Amino acid sequence: MDTDAVREAAGSLPTDPGVYQFQRDDGTTLYVGKAVDLRARVRSYTDPRSARIARMVERADGLDFAVTDTETQALLLEANLIKRHQPKYNVRLKDDKSYPMVQLTAHAFPRIEVTRDPEESGEARRTSERANGEAVSVPAVYGPYTDHECVETVVKAIRETYGLRGCSDHKFEGRERPCLDHDIGLCSAPCTGEIDSESYAENVVAAKRFFEGETGALADPIEREMERAAQAQEFERAANLRDRLEAVRAFHGGGGEAVAAQSDERHVDVLGVAIEGDTATVSRLHSEGGQLVDRDQHALTAPEGEERVADVLAAFVPQYYAERALPDALLLPEDPGDDDLREWLGAEGVAVRVPGAGREAKLVDLALKNAHRRAGGGDELGALRDALGLDRRPTRIEGVDVSHAQGTAVVGSDVTFVDGSAEKSDYRRKKLEDENDDYANMYRLVSWRAERAVSGRDDRPDPDLLLVDGGRGQLDAALAAIDEVEWDIPAVALAKREEVVVTPEGTHDWASDAPQLHVLQRVRDEAHRFAVQYHQSLRDSVETALDDVEGVGPETRTRLLRRFGSIDGIRAASVAELRDVEGIGPAIAERLDRRL
Repeated sequence: MDTDAVREAAGSLPTDPGVYQFQRDDGTTLYVGKAVDLRARVRSYTDPRSARIARMVERADGLDFAVTDTETQALLLEANLIKRHQPKYNVRLKDDKSYPMVQLTAHAFPRIEVTRDPEESGEARRTSERANGEAVSVPAVYGPYTDHECVETVVKAIRETYGLRGCSDHKFEGRERPCLDHDIGLCSAPCTGEIDSESYAENVVAAKRFFEGETGALADPIEREMERAAQAQEFERAANLRDRLEAVRAFHGGGGEAVAAQSDERHVDVLGVAIEGDTATVSRLHSEGGQLVDRDQHALTAPEGEERVADVLAAFVPQYYAERALPDALLLPEDPGDDDLREWLGAEGVAVRVPGAGREAKLVDLALKNAHRRAGGGDELGALRDALGLDRRPTRIEGVDVSHAQGTAVVGSDVTFVDGSAEKSDYRRKKLEDENDDYANMYRLVSWRAERAVSGRDDRPDPDLLLVDGGRGQLDAALAAIDEVEWDIPAVALAKREEVVVTPEGTHDWASDAPQLHVLQRVRDEAHRFAVQYHQSLRDSVETALDDVEGVGPETRTRLLRRFGSIDGIRAASVAELRDVEGIGPAIAERLDRRL
């Protein structure tokens, strides 16, 4: 874009707060920025403040934008978009967290959902717009918000009050009777005509009024229901409604005073930054009650020419705390110099300090030393990239493993490591079909993950590398599952005992002290631990149910599980079917039928 094109684009923008994106014609986002006044901010790009920004503007072909209600929402939406698009000219944290948003879809009967990846049309146009003089149905997107639990509570309250559906299109279409959500009061069942389209549309409008700032649109009906429950002496329900009412009233900022009043600062995070080339390292120390209890490091991609520690901090803080609890205080080596960031942290009750002396200054120095040590060497993920010949540094690695006992209680684990550290909120597990075949079990597990990824049903981003616990057979099974759905990710395996890395092209027998081996071992061991833990929990539940049945020992228990697959399968079996199992006579079959 030249100067005239930028000036023309700026002239068509509103003067509201929001987020803007410089883009290429192919949809690639080059840069994401936030603004208190979109028009004035974009106009400033007619005189770029640095050579780096000038190159970005020159390579851009167009501009997109999203209007937000507040400057704080612009700050959080900027962090979301940077996470999603990984724009070349932004400082960007190499993990996958983002802030939740609420979306009302553009269906004839809109669905309400909490999402971190709203439809593109919803980003740029928060409510219905007009094109060529006619109304266009687009998703309505609200947020982003910082408290995921509060958002979930409010959305459930919306559904209970106004009956908005939350089901997928697949479940909505072709139903002959209402689903369980209708039975428990969460949905008005438009799928089967229990509510007409006009009444449903009125309920959608009421929900939109709440998200657009009219707290009473939801608080008033909840309060009335709470009073009815109290008068009917349904005190437990009244208490639950009271708690929900407090969350609803705090949703638009009504609970700020209570947060800001906390002053004991039990939880303190200390950040240090080191910049080397196009990579920045942020070291975080975490203190609880005055004692250091945790530390970690995080890599960010810093665009060419971005060498200011303040800019790295301003990018890191909103991106890192996207789905993590904010501390009571942040100790920093420099002031980020971002008024919107400081205002958001202040509203959340977070004290921000740049200590010059004393114990706090020593903590900052320690964080800086950790950051510089990480930046100067010991890059396990960089070593792994080079050793495997990967296209990029494998910041996000998923590890998979299968656990079972002679083909019974078969389970699969899927653990996630981000920047070399476990990301437990992204762990998943899967109960698999009982079969004593390790390769078939691995195929089913990876098929489940791959199909969900390709269809968009998994809310996690694709990994940079998939690590299979096992050898050549397990890897071949995983690759077959990946190829079948055309999931474009690299995969390798790490065999136990030999500690040999197996790739599609061959094997690697690295030295025991190789840094790239260490990171794979951590992922492999955690996937194994998580799978065994889940398998044991299933076996315990089965053994507990069968232990009280006289005449059923370990061998009989194994035969039952092989035949019926699970404790639920045994419960569903008839007495005649139970008697067909070797070692079970009429008396034991009758006992099983009575007990289970």
